[in-house]
Amino acid sequence: MTNQNKTKGFSLIELLIVVAVILIIAAIAIPNLLRSKMSANEASAVSTIRNVHNSQAVYILEFGGSVGYASTLVALGPGTPCSKAAACITDEMLGCAAEPCHKGGYLFYLNSTSAAEPYGDYTASATPVSWQGTGTNNFCSTEDGVVRKQKAPAAVLAAAEIHANCLNAATYGALGN
Repeated sequence: MTNQNKTKGFSLIELLIVVAVILIIAAIAIPNLLRSKMSANEASAVSTIRNVHNSQAVYILEFGGSVGYASTLVALGPGTPCSKAAACITDEMLGCAAEPCHKGGYLFYLNSTSAAEPYGDYTASATPVSWQGTGTNNFCSTEDGVVRKQKAPAAVLAAAEIHANCLNAATYGALGN
């Protein structure tokens, strides 16, 4: 008769063991997931910097040598109607109304050393939104189209990288170097 009163199910110890195993698996998987996400953010940032360079080529063809390059990301972004102030070459995420523009865990900047048209150069730069959270590298590129990575990154850039720093071989190196 006692067998009829006994209920079937899991004991508390068995449930605790299952929970412990799940926590151990999560502790192993989550750091790898975060590293993968940062790596994806950095790959996206490099791709975006390359797209800015391509957009600058279209911009200079569209508006001629009298204007030069776009000096801000908003000049490459959407507008109604499209003009040299808003060329409709990039989307609203990259051609945002006020820099830095946020896209894929990175902040993007565009500047020029020229004070007025024609803008003869530009520097596009990318920095993580959160250091060691969304990325661990700073990137830049100039009108030469070479994407560079900061050699000793330590923190998020506070502002757009300047042209001379981006071209300084002691500070930035071409990707793959």
